[in-house]
Amino acid sequence: MSARSDRRWAELARDLEFTRLPELRRQAEGWRTGLTGLTALLAVLVLLKGRDSLDQLPDWAGDTATALLALAFLLLVTGSLLAVRAAHGVPGEEILLGGQALRRWTEREVGRVTRALARASGCCAVGLVLVVGALGLAWATTEAAPSHLVRVRTGSTDLCGELIRADQAQIVLRTGPDRAERTVPQVDVTGLDAVGSCPK
Repeated sequence: MSARSDRRWAELARDLEFTRLPELRRQAEGWRTGLTGLTALLAVLVLLKGRDSLDQLPDWAGDTATALLALAFLLLVTGSLLAVRAAHGVPGEEILLGGQALRRWTEREVGRVTRALARASGCCAVGLVLVVGALGLAWATTEAAPSHLVRVRTGSTDLCGELIRADQAQIVLRTGPDRAERTVPQVDVTGLDAVGSCPK
């Protein structure tokens, strides 16, 4: 390298002290925009699609997925607020006119912005992990609707459930939330209808 190139790099290194805070503010703007978009997307997805999807889960899984999504939403909002603070500072802060006071304030502000950005990115990462966890839980525990639902009428009761097997002697159904097998003798059957769903 030439001496002129070395001098130029040294000048750029000295200038870095004065441009570090604006660069960090620009990074924070990007994080703020991204986190705000993720938070809005999560809110829209949960409002539009969440309720009917969670109804197909067992109670414990639905409650856990709801808690994970709520915590993820809070983390993304917190990350957005941290990024806003990093990008714009604290409202009402006084502008320092003295050179040394401004230098000390800038050094402290660089530290605060760096910490706020680190926390915002951490909130974003953990929030996304929680969203993925909620989706994985929903996919893993969604109960498939039985494909062979029937309603069996007898002289005394009506039973609705998944048809397991039927022969000349009996009809076997899986019924209720506990999915217990019930056997109905053919001689007692007064009617048999295919249905789309059973009342809960």
